[in-house]
Amino acid sequence: MAVLPILRFEEKILEAVEKNPVVVIIGETGSGKSTQLSQILRRRGYTRSGAIAITQPRRVAAVSVSRRVALEVGAQLGEEVGYAIRFEDRTSDKTCIKYLTDGVLLRESLSNPRLDQYSVIILDEAHERSLNTDILLGLMKRLVKMRSSNLKVLITSATLDGVKVSKFFSDCPILNVPGQLFPVEKLYSSERPKNYIESSIRTALDIHSREPPGDILIFMTGQDEIDKMVSKLEEKIQNLEEGSCMDALVRVFSPAPQNCRRIIVATNIAETSLTVDGVVYVIDTGYVKQRQYNPSTGMYSLDVVQISRVQADQRAGRAGRTCPGKCYRLYPSSIYYEEFLDATVPEIQRSSLTGSVLYLKSLNLPEIDILKFDFLDSPSRESLADALRQLYLIDAIDENGMITHVGRTMAELPLEPSLSRTLIEANELGCLSQALTVVAMLSADITYCPIQRNTKDKKRKQVLQLPDGSYWGDHILLLQIYECWDRADYDPDWCIEQNLQVRKMKFAKDVRKQLSLIMQKISKGTVDIQSSLRHKIVEQDYRGLRRALCRGYGNQLAERMLHHNGFRTLGYRSQLVQVHPSSVLEANEDGRLPDYVVYHELISTSRPFMRNVCTVDMSWVIPILKKLEKMDIYKLSGALESGKTEQEEHKQLPPPNAEGNSKSIGDSMESRILAARERYLNRKAKK
Repeated sequence: MAVLPILRFEEKILEAVEKNPVVVIIGETGSGKSTQLSQILRRRGYTRSGAIAITQPRRVAAVSVSRRVALEVGAQLGEEVGYAIRFEDRTSDKTCIKYLTDGVLLRESLSNPRLDQYSVIILDEAHERSLNTDILLGLMKRLVKMRSSNLKVLITSATLDGVKVSKFFSDCPILNVPGQLFPVEKLYSSERPKNYIESSIRTALDIHSREPPGDILIFMTGQDEIDKMVSKLEEKIQNLEEGSCMDALVRVFSPAPQNCRRIIVATNIAETSLTVDGVVYVIDTGYVKQRQYNPSTGMYSLDVVQISRVQADQRAGRAGRTCPGKCYRLYPSSIYYEEFLDATVPEIQRSSLTGSVLYLKSLNLPEIDILKFDFLDSPSRESLADALRQLYLIDAIDENGMITHVGRTMAELPLEPSLSRTLIEANELGCLSQALTVVAMLSADITYCPIQRNTKDKKRKQVLQLPDGSYWGDHILLLQIYECWDRADYDPDWCIEQNLQVRKMKFAKDVRKQLSLIMQKISKGTVDIQSSLRHKIVEQDYRGLRRALCRGYGNQLAERMLHHNGFRTLGYRSQLVQVHPSSVLEANEDGRLPDYVVYHELISTSRPFMRNVCTVDMSWVIPILKKLEKMDIYKLSGALESGKTEQEEHKQLPPPNAEGNSKSIGDSMESRILAARERYLNRKAKK
């Protein structure tokens, strides 16, 4: 077996680490940085004074790399080498090499801000610029000053801008470790294909028929494309003339039999986080699916965008791990050099920052002004202001920007703030068990359509066994589905019969169990988590749950528009939206949609849609809207001193709503509240 490149630099790395608190290591693909750095430091004795933490941006990477390292050191996973990801911890008191997601390390720092349990912290795959990794970079900068004598920080990457990171950490040293074990020939298309899926299939079949043995890795943008690719490839491979070429298996990550080629179809997770040995040929479509958040609308979009040159180079590098390889780029070289960005836009500049800002507030550092926090690449002030507003509306921070008792409790839960707040409110209202179920189902991204639409297979019948949300909407439907599964003794076959993914349902069950334990701890064991299971849920249970959801979602409210087939969102970013077609929310017997709803998220596809919608009462909405009247972003940020006056700061902050309404928030909200109250009383009088 060839010696990994990073091992040739072992002494040079150790010398740099011993002399400096922070070291940047640029290790190219195949250098062995993810698996070997922790072992190098362990051999030098760094685990005697604390464990070595190695963060990964993705759960699958933390698990797979820890398994590899445990195997190499001859340890049982969970003993000397282990991992910790959200809702799963495979470590023990003996663990001295710990792989964990960046989010888990952030959560650990809440209970131990100095992270004294670690002697070395390695931020791996930092070039991916995940939201949590960027927050950690700022945290490490502070931590190094606090623990300058007993903490080492290594920032590792395949293609990171080392000079930029070095300057961020006071010109710390940069080490470059070559990694690509074998040369990779890059073959460009003469033009962009009209259909990159079909082009990928043709290229894969051409490689399979003409090229020597070696596995093929194809990069697609998402699960739907992968499923389509796999289905078409399998069909075409089966139709190849017998004996014309070797056999092939599609989408298999385990080693293939002798004289058989693997064709692996994957998303960008295979660029760095997941290494597949045996790949000789890479097909790069040049696209990636990217989730982006617009703070002015509170809306997410899932867009297929061009990759960066960094990503293109990472993809090509996958072909040169075991022998010389080839990368087939389904785009001209001019697009690579002239259109691709140098690097991927950092996630911190295209994500909702509500959870991150709650974390920073939870640190309880009085000198932190959220709007001026030291980020490697700062997010927009609009994104930060949006996060502060959201946290204020769900009671995580008060009107002066101080974290509340509720906010601290929210920070203990490994959930997005809206769902954390829902659980806390549900605990107060006596419906925690139901809320735990709904939150677990949302965390597992359970989707269900009660009617099989657009299918040519007439044997597939409409599913009749499951409930429909009882007019209250999707959150109630998710609760009802889980309750049905519970009554079926969590039978996997039941899920299959109901067109539900078994893996996701099992994950929801595990998440619910973990959240139950956390909430038991928070509530000091005073609640019966299982109280709702195995009994008929009554309307009062639904009412409490819907009220908790209203409190948790804060500004994620919408009011039905009269004479319009849709809703208007309420709060500081008013806009017209519609209920997503997948929702079970329906009009009542009079043909009327509910007057008020909360939604889990807004997504932008053909038009703005609300996903996962639940009906709420006007009386629950009014207190939230009233909070908008005294909202001051300057105070919410936590600023204590500023060279500018408060008025000057306000002039530079984004407008309070997306439509640029010139009316004050207070006047606007008050008029809406009065109008809503009048409609409510009129309806009540007619009953």
